[in-house]
Amino acid sequence: MKAVHFGAGNIGRGFVGLLLHHAGYELVFADVADALISELAGAENYRVHEVGEQPAVHTVDNFRAVNSTTEESRLIEEIASADIVTTAVGPHILKFVAPVIAKGIAARAGGSAPLQVMACENAINATDILREFVVASWNEAGGNLADRAVFANTAVDRIVPNQEPGQGLDVTVETFYEWVIDRSPFGNNPPVIPGAMFVDRLGPYIERKLFTVNTGHASAAYFGYQAGLEKISEAMADPSVAADVRAVLGETKQLLVDKHGFDGGEQEAYVQKILGRFTNPHLPDTVNRVGRAPLRKLSRNERFIGPAAELAERGVTPSALLKAIGSALRFDDPADAEAVELQKLLRSSGAAEATQQITGLSSDHPLFPDVLKLVEERQSALV
Repeated sequence: MKAVHFGAGNIGRGFVGLLLHHAGYELVFADVADALISELAGAENYRVHEVGEQPAVHTVDNFRAVNSTTEESRLIEEIASADIVTTAVGPHILKFVAPVIAKGIAARAGGSAPLQVMACENAINATDILREFVVASWNEAGGNLADRAVFANTAVDRIVPNQEPGQGLDVTVETFYEWVIDRSPFGNNPPVIPGAMFVDRLGPYIERKLFTVNTGHASAAYFGYQAGLEKISEAMADPSVAADVRAVLGETKQLLVDKHGFDGGEQEAYVQKILGRFTNPHLPDTVNRVGRAPLRKLSRNERFIGPAAELAERGVTPSALLKAIGSALRFDDPADAEAVELQKLLRSSGAAEATQQITGLSSDHPLFPDVLKLVEERQSALV
């Protein structure tokens, strides 16, 4: 069995690649980073260090690497004979990897089993996004795309912090992970990936992860940044920050239980597990790293505005989420391009215009007045 994985970074090597290796797949990493590809090409193995409860070290071998920019023909050949293609490149990069995936699918031998494609990205229904880009690149001479490939959405969760200098290809990750895959596209032939969980309805699990892990992690970052703390674990050790994060996850927990029918006790246990992960002192995650890209995190269907808007639509004022949104508006890291852009937008636009641009909320949405007030408060502080 062979898997082609786009994105040879820390998540690709330390999470998706590791699980595919454990499943017995021959791994082909594809990336645009020359130095990384060269290092992988010259290595026999690398190690994944799991830190936290029950720490472990795993050795990954039986892989090779392809430069997706300079070795396209070779990459097409690898895809043409692969069983699985996965990605961990970032949602905004999917449009760039889709054309070569389309060419690889078209190059598959007649009678081959459909290629199984899964985008393992930090976004809702990322595989659907990838599929749309593949469709846009598809040459009808290759036949019916639906007969040549199947596309399954996934929800992925593993904290992979900034790595210590000098680790080389080795990756440090937390012990906890979750890879949830929509079973339905595969029919009677799902891939065999021990450690992955296949479900019939993926949507609730995507939102559970996004509105618990991502919302909570970013809340800890923004509250911690505002408190002048450096690390996420330090932020969670601060009673005030920890209380604010717990309050945020209390609101998203109730939304998830009411909307998707999750058992309240099970969801509370999930929340407590997530909070425990944030306090892991072995993960040197900083508030600046976790808080980066605030414009994306404050967009309409993301971790703050998404659940807050749904609560507002249900007649609930999401006070804790609004407090987190207010902290996010104050994230002013000069090393982060989006943080710089956010503060520039707040300085140069009217409050209503800035609110719409940042959140994607319409002025008649029930959440809009509360967020508008937060924007006005931030703008007043910037004067």
